[in-house]
Amino acid sequence: MTDHESNGDPRRRYSSAVVDGIGKSASRAMLRAVGFSDEDFAKPQVGIASTWSNVTPCNSHIDELALCASRGADAAGGKAVIFNTITISDGIANGTQGMKYSLVSREVIADSIETVAGCEGFDGLVAIGGCDKNMPGCLMGLARLNRPSVFVYGGTILPGEGRTDIISVFEAVGAHSRGDLDLLAVKQIEETAIPGPGSCGGMYTANTMASAIEALGMSLPGSSAQNAVSQAKRDDCEAAGAAVLQLLAQDIKPSDIMTREAFENAITVVIALGGSTNAVLHLIAMASTVGVDLSLADFTQIGRRVPVLADLRPSGHYMMSELVANGGIQPLMKTLLDAGLLHGDCLTVTGRTLAENLASVAPYPQDQQIIAPLDRPLKPESHLRILYGNLAPEGAVAKITGKEGTRFSGSARVFASEEEAQQRINDGTVVAGDVVVIRYEGPRGGPGMREMLTPTSAIMGRGLGSEVALITDGRFSGGSHGFVVGHVTPEAFDGGPLALVEDGDRITIDAEADTIDVDLSDVELARRRQAWRQPEPRFARGVLAKYARTVSSASTGAVTDLPF
Repeated sequence: MTDHESNGDPRRRYSSAVVDGIGKSASRAMLRAVGFSDEDFAKPQVGIASTWSNVTPCNSHIDELALCASRGADAAGGKAVIFNTITISDGIANGTQGMKYSLVSREVIADSIETVAGCEGFDGLVAIGGCDKNMPGCLMGLARLNRPSVFVYGGTILPGEGRTDIISVFEAVGAHSRGDLDLLAVKQIEETAIPGPGSCGGMYTANTMASAIEALGMSLPGSSAQNAVSQAKRDDCEAAGAAVLQLLAQDIKPSDIMTREAFENAITVVIALGGSTNAVLHLIAMASTVGVDLSLADFTQIGRRVPVLADLRPSGHYMMSELVANGGIQPLMKTLLDAGLLHGDCLTVTGRTLAENLASVAPYPQDQQIIAPLDRPLKPESHLRILYGNLAPEGAVAKITGKEGTRFSGSARVFASEEEAQQRINDGTVVAGDVVVIRYEGPRGGPGMREMLTPTSAIMGRGLGSEVALITDGRFSGGSHGFVVGHVTPEAFDGGPLALVEDGDRITIDAEADTIDVDLSDVELARRRQAWRQPEPRFARGVLAKYARTVSSASTGAVTDLPF
């Protein structure tokens, strides 16, 4: 085809407009310079969205994984094109002003994948993510484009010396402030807790979201439970590249997979695994992007029938690498399916249904202790509690495993920023019986809805995990545990009741009645509201200011692309 007219391949729905015909000679000339041959112009193009970066160990190996996915796509008859998007590190930025960019990065990742693929005319995509915001960001970008796509998880990190991980380091700092660890002991944990590439090793946000995405049907079976540095993960990437060509042939798009029932499957698996509160925020955002109506109420409804089965960190004992060694999440999903807790007819990126994918999955080894049987759950209902009350009329999200109790009543100790709270926790101002209130950290007020891993780890490290509660319009790391409530809406910056709380007010959190209230009359709250004034925005220009102007409430996923 000397004029490079389309060969009629139905899989080339977008690339033909970029490279076919005499009028696209300049486009072909540019592509020849990056390795295209005459034969490649007739192939479907597969964009490989890589989140590789030396910013964080979660993503430091993804360049190799992108090459594996590229080989898989090429071998299956496509032409792979690797491009990059950003990543940030929550673990590095936590406790600093830089953490305000964390949730913002989810939107930047989605925007950049949509932008590159939309511009370049890729027919299908593989997206590889390894850190908390990569995963929902990638899925949101793929959903916006709605072209045949597969998501690949970069994989979990191996444990550090003495089964340590990143949370061990944060809690060691808290233990040092209490006087239980000297500086040398903290340094030894610091030096050995992160042994190499991979995402944080418990059922923190990265492993939670990877598991949710596999349950959603957007990853190949097993992708969420593989070690980052392993042949299994390299094979997974290669298979993902090939799978996109099959999806192109069948014209299976994200909107065919990311259905209402598929999101219910994802929520079910997150609950069974004891996953992160961030899953609430991200799943609602992902559903919004693909046009599925998902709300806080769905987590409550599903949570009433789904038990917590996984004894995984941070609230449990085991690490993700140990679950990997015992079969990953596939046997758990088979158990849930057989019990009628999953929708088996949902389509997945294999081109088969979830039930078909799970048909031949073997059960866990009999001697494993990580996943409890359905008739002896760790908790009979969900640990993710959606709370309402005069402090959170639009809802708040708590992670209550029961180990910290189910009810807490205490005296408010109010702070206007994470830094202020952290200082007062470390110096002993915060004492048993306090409810720490950290406000003006919501999506608009922060801006960026910072994670409160540093203060929650300091509370645990000081031995106050069962004696102090913490509530915020910010959010929590998947590594946070204790009596913590986040995503309080409306946020304080928008005049939510959290803005009206004063030191000494009595606050009661009840995770059985699912309520969160301050002991104040409607008259007193109205009086305080009359006196309240909205603070000036913290940023006038730049990405944080733009985010603050466009972001929605946490109760609707904190998205920036709600329809007009």
